[in-house]
Amino acid sequence: MSARIAILDYGMGNLRSAEKALEHVGVTAKISRDPDEIRAADGVILPGVGAMPRAMERIRELGLAELIEERREAGVPILGICLGLQLLFESTTEFGGSDGLGLLGGPVEALEAEGFKVPHIGWAPVEWERESRLTEGIPSGTPFYFVHSFAPRPSAEDLLGSAEYGSRFACAAQRDNVFGVQFHPEKSSSAGLRLLSNFAGICVSAPVAG
Repeated sequence: MSARIAILDYGMGNLRSAEKALEHVGVTAKISRDPDEIRAADGVILPGVGAMPRAMERIRELGLAELIEERREAGVPILGICLGLQLLFESTTEFGGSDGLGLLGGPVEALEAEGFKVPHIGWAPVEWERESRLTEGIPSGTPFYFVHSFAPRPSAEDLLGSAEYGSRFACAAQRDNVFGVQFHPEKSSSAGLRLLSNFAGICVSAPVAG
């Protein structure tokens, strides 16, 4: 059974690249902001590039914050990518600060990369901090592609992966059915496709209420 995954369209990000990567691994992907289409999906991807405060404004304007929380409570797997990961957290210090969706605990703060050029653009090896179905078949130390100036500070319980750029930073997190990665799996060659395929497998097998 092919997973049906909704890619949330709130007007920030190259959604087509994520859609193409999902289709490449056999997923039925739909870019949407329509509540009925999102509710019909087996999983939700929250993509995005840009600033977290503006992204949260757009998400609230479109009524998507409540819908994301509804899907989380129903047990639907959710994956945040890049800015989408940051949106899952409680707050950010970017541009004077903003609340996030609060599905993962902790703030989002500027990279501590003294002596390094920011934004961090390029490949970096990712070390997995614990086991997860999301990372099955992807060895610890596998490089992924990054473009970012901020990174989350998750709790130890939510931390899934970390990377190095000037200092160690969290780049993957998970709490129950909520997942997030700071890197771009859709731009990370075979390892990124494997991660998206793993997420699709989680979506198909997830027990969903309602």
